[in-house]
Amino acid sequence: MPRIGAIFQPAFPPERLRPVVEAAEAGGVPELWLWEDCFQESAFATAAAALAWSERLRVGIGVTPMPLRNVAVTAMEIATIERMFPGRLLPGVGHGVQRWMAQTGSRVASPLTLMREYAPALRQLLAGDEVTTSGRYVTLDRVRLDWPPAVAPLVYAAGEGPKTLKLTGEVADGTVLTGGTTVDRAAEAVAAIAAGRTAAGREGRNEVVVYLLAAFGGGDADARAKTELTRWNMPEDQRLAAVGDASDVTELAARFFDVGVDAVVLQPTSDEPDLEGFMRSVGEVARLVAG
Repeated sequence: MPRIGAIFQPAFPPERLRPVVEAAEAGGVPELWLWEDCFQESAFATAAAALAWSERLRVGIGVTPMPLRNVAVTAMEIATIERMFPGRLLPGVGHGVQRWMAQTGSRVASPLTLMREYAPALRQLLAGDEVTTSGRYVTLDRVRLDWPPAVAPLVYAAGEGPKTLKLTGEVADGTVLTGGTTVDRAAEAVAAIAAGRTAAGREGRNEVVVYLLAAFGGGDADARAKTELTRWNMPEDQRLAAVGDASDVTELAARFFDVGVDAVVLQPTSDEPDLEGFMRSVGEVARLVAG
């Protein structure tokens, strides 16, 4: 079933999170996604808080950078939150922005190799397995979580280039596509992810999540969306945003669903003047999508 979500950007201060979570819960937003940009906010701290401040809201982490954390630590974080709030966490990992990884001394020479080693180990640990592995970046010696989740959550991995997209199909349960992904690029990504999963001999399919910049309202909204795309230095052929009322946004989201995307997560501009109102509008889009 197609899903709609919203994003709380770490460009907003942590103290803004609680009223936004409460507005999302009251407005009927099914999913609130967070991410971890250096050097702003911890994804796991904000996810735990958002889950504690809500009762039904699912919270996605899309994503936290793998190079910053040992995989056993990431597994402990996810397992702890999942046991406290069963079935409501959607955890994801990614390469991390390379210049930020360099700043922290955690940049790796081969991000693809890291993902190939890290994601399977993370999924095994969350499944309650004892894991021993010795790779280029991931080394574990008989590591098993004392408190694994009762049911392991899906592990998402972020992808952009064709090699990474294919790899997410090989090693992850879901794939996160970043903002600026057009409908055509999303269709290509869905195919690449499926090819990777097939090549790995895995049954089923990855869940695919795409971030979509959104601004509700009239002329001011359009101007804010254009400014945001410029701020990202987005190429002309990737300058995509959903602007208008809930029905306009729903119409664009439907195009992503038609090419195989499972969830469209609406991202406010970093200067959104009314985050609570944005969440109410996302809730209306969710109701329209649900029919």
